[in-house]
Amino acid sequence: MKNSLLLFTFCFLIFFTSCTRINLYEKQVAISGHQWQSSFKPGFKFNITDTTAPYQVFIVFRHNDKYNYNNLWINLYTLAPGSHTPEKAQYELPLATNEHGWLGTGMDDIYEHHIALTPLNKNFYFKKAGEYTFTIEHIMREDPLQNVMNVGIRIERKAP
Repeated sequence: MKNSLLLFTFCFLIFFTSCTRINLYEKQVAISGHQWQSSFKPGFKFNITDTTAPYQVFIVFRHNDKYNYNNLWINLYTLAPGSHTPEKAQYELPLATNEHGWLGTGMDDIYEHHIALTPLNKNFYFKKAGEYTFTIEHIMREDPLQNVMNVGIRIERKAP
């Protein structure tokens, strides 16, 4: 009985101390025919109510093992509440290395990457409450970009 109580207490503590993030929003869009045309720029709308909390923004990218590159170049457009002009930021997202192969999680020939846009030890804050729109545009030389299955956004609120 004493061992069961200790095991329960240990599991309880591990569970609650490991939860440092709260999933706020996640959506992915399927890429038709696994060929991402540069003209196809998926948009993602979500609401932010708490501007005092730190957040983490991830790009979610799923491809098969025939994807030809070890990275992905994108433009991320952010339209903030009350703004009429989106802000543009360019990112190179690492997907593989020569030493380790694909960096994402894989099952059979499909790989999924959750790539943080800000370092995990830095805090990011949304400046205004309201509806935000993120739009993703691939800027790779290959067009359409072959063997891409899904692309998306994940927003997590960091727990205090």
